[in-house]
Amino acid sequence: MLVSQIAKAAADYHAQNDGFLTAADLAGFEVPVEDSIRIDYRGYEVHGMVRRSSTEPFDRITHLLDRITLQQADLLDQESLVRLIREVRPHEIYNLASQSFVPSSWEQAVLTAEFTAVGVTRLLEAVRLVDPGIRFYQASTSEMFGTAQEVPQHEQTPFYPRSPYGVAKLYGHWITVNYRESYGLFACSGILFNHESPRRGKEFVSRKITDGVARITYGLAAELKLGNLEARRDWGYAGDYVKAMWLMLQQESPDDYVIATGETHSVRELVQIAFARAGLDWREHVVEDPELTRPAEVNLLQGDASKAKRVLGWEPEVGFREVIEMMMDADVERYAEVLPG
Repeated sequence: MLVSQIAKAAADYHAQNDGFLTAADLAGFEVPVEDSIRIDYRGYEVHGMVRRSSTEPFDRITHLLDRITLQQADLLDQESLVRLIREVRPHEIYNLASQSFVPSSWEQAVLTAEFTAVGVTRLLEAVRLVDPGIRFYQASTSEMFGTAQEVPQHEQTPFYPRSPYGVAKLYGHWITVNYRESYGLFACSGILFNHESPRRGKEFVSRKITDGVARITYGLAAELKLGNLEARRDWGYAGDYVKAMWLMLQQESPDDYVIATGETHSVRELVQIAFARAGLDWREHVVEDPELTRPAEVNLLQGDASKAKRVLGWEPEVGFREVIEMMMDADVERYAEVLPG
């Protein structure tokens, strides 16, 4: 269907231009296709790796299941990674897998290290053994900066992680650099600061807040317990950051990049925006609970994405308030769809 549309559009364009098509015409040529056809954006065939489970926890990607292929493998199992790469033969691998919830990393420090640190080595080794030509993206994190040695943080800022998660991610970051330099792999690390969207997990503070406000809106809860309201983060939109990830793997040579908005906002600001969007006074519902404060807090993270702007041509497009309001609207709508009346 798509091929026939392209052929017809090209023929029509050809006729409208006296039967001539120049290189300049082709460079600016766009095919008017419907949104439903845009699923093959950039021509990718997408395979997602999942761990085997007796249940299918794919509720956040339900709308994508008919467009992607899910494959079973495990970051704890080297052989499964080798087998999967041999079967699929990918051109690019985006490693977004980890035990990524910071508070849980204190309770499951060893497991966090296995997935988030050693798991990266297993995946890189599988790439090296099967096809060293694969382009590899490693999801690093601003949590590696921890107790920031300077503000804002950039690619040369010293790391000082403050959680088992941050430490594990730092290992994953440096082993990616090591495999790039030792074996010539096209391996990049994206040091991403906080990136949000309506599909963010409810265990993360941004989504915990928007989901909590939605519950209060519908009378399902009366209060929202939070930890440190003064902690400041550089929050961006996940869609913008995915574009940056893709751009990294399209360059002539691999490198590492900080991806951030360059702005910093407190948890308190996030709370105020979310409650205001719902027409509520946050002071009537938010309870500060010391039990929810991290054992080692990271108070201020703010990124400098100058290198990404200069080399990749990347800049964030969606602002902080817009992201939080987007999440707030999505959570309110989600409850409206499932609640009676």
